[in-house]
Parts: sequence; C-alpha cells; structure tokens
Amino acid sequence: MKFKDNFTLIYFAWLVNIVSFAGSIYFSNFMMLPPCTLCWYQRICIFPLSILLAVGFLKKDENVFSYTIPLVSTGWIISLYHNLLYYKIIPEAIKTCTSGVSCTSKQIEFLGFITIPLMAFTSLTITLICLILFYKNTRKSHS
Repeated sequence: MKFKDNFTLIYFAWLVNIVSFAGSIYFSNFMMLPPCTLCWYQRICIFPLSILLAVGFLKKDENVFSYTIPLVSTGWIISLYHNLLYYKIIPEAIKTCTSGVSCTSKQIEFLGFITIPLMAFTSLTITLICLILFYKNTRKSHS
C-alpha cells in the first residue's frame, strides 16, 4: 500500500493514539472506573506515544519507527495478554493482577463484546500496523 505522503500513516496512528489516550482518561476520571494493573502498564506505553507520534509527524522524521516501535510492541504484547486473560483463554491461575481491580472484571461491554481491554488492543494493533506500513514504505522509497 502506497500513500501520497507516507507520514499520513503516522498522522493516522497519532489520531488513534489520541482517541485511546482520551478514552482512558475519560473512563478513569469521568466514569470513575479504576484501571487494573495491566491497564496501567498499557497506559505507560500509550501515553508517551501521543507526543512521540506528533513529533515524528510534525518533523517528518523518518526515524519515528525506531523510537515508537518499542512502546507500541510492548503495549501490544501486554494488551494481548490482558485480552487472553479477560476472555478466559488463559487460565486465571497465571494472572498478574493480584491487587486492586481485577484484570478480568467486567466494567464496560458495548454491544455485548467491546470491552476496555479490547479497545486498547485494537488501538495498539492499528498503531502497530501503521508503523509497520510506514517502515516498509520508507525502506522501499530509499531502495
């Protein structure tokens, strides 16, 4: 897939990340839903991306992939694990959420299946795909 401006992918990833950032703030500060331990770890990865992706886009920095991919991939792995726990694919015996809110507690389920962990996973997956496509397109243009 080729874009007129390869940085459209970074802009789109930033938009997705901003929605994810704002959603997590809304859920915790306005709906008063406390985040679980795994949600906090995902936030640690998502929140700085709001700045890093914006800087990469505004400066048209072709190295944006190298300094965002560690956060995105780490957040994605945590989010995948969280969803596997939440949907009971992984047994709860190996869960890491032992204090505070349970990582498998049902706080929100839009349409009966869209949960906070699924929203985070979707956001991180879209961001990861955008970064991979950006990287591939950038490498092709330099070949």
